[in-house]
Amino acid sequence: MPAYIISDITVRDAEAFQTYRTRAAASIAQYGGRYLVRGGPIEQLEGDWSPRAIVIVEFPDLERTRAWYRSPEYALALEVRDQALSRNLILVDGVSQES
Repeated sequence: MPAYIISDITVRDAEAFQTYRTRAAASIAQYGGRYLVRGGPIEQLEGDWSPRAIVIVEFPDLERTRAWYRSPEYALALEVRDQALSRNLILVDGVSQES
């Protein structure tokens, strides 16, 4: 069953963000993840939530997602994360295609 990383980000430093983004993307691909949403326009329909940029990454399952998040490959991206951006980040379990 797929699992998803959902991130609401605010870029702090454009140059550091490009470094983070490149490193994160390489690690995501290595762990079988793929981007479903990577920024783009946001249209607020309800509520008070007003994110600046949303990123959604799909992984094959929760275990693979957790392995990526704790991986040495992703740790390289985390080295510049605090300079590059601030964010809210969640992991959610998907539903099977049979549901």
